[in-house]
Amino acid sequence: MRWHPKGYGGHRRDPYQVKREGWREQGLLEVSLEDGRLTWPERELVRRLGEKLYGPRPSDEGGRHG
Repeated sequence: MRWHPKGYGGHRRDPYQVKREGWREQGLLEVSLEDGRLTWPERELVRRLGEKLYGPRPSDEGGRHG
């Protein structure tokens, strides 16, 4: 008989499932700027929200300023 603490061993959820459950259960949203499902205005909104909350990304510093 094997015993594993909760979260160890057994079934591992795929990353998409973790993101979906995070949104539905905790209101957390993980979004990639490179997600092909987003339109340009949606990506721009995500970028601006990220900069407002966390500051510019190192690759964006010295680039465009909003």
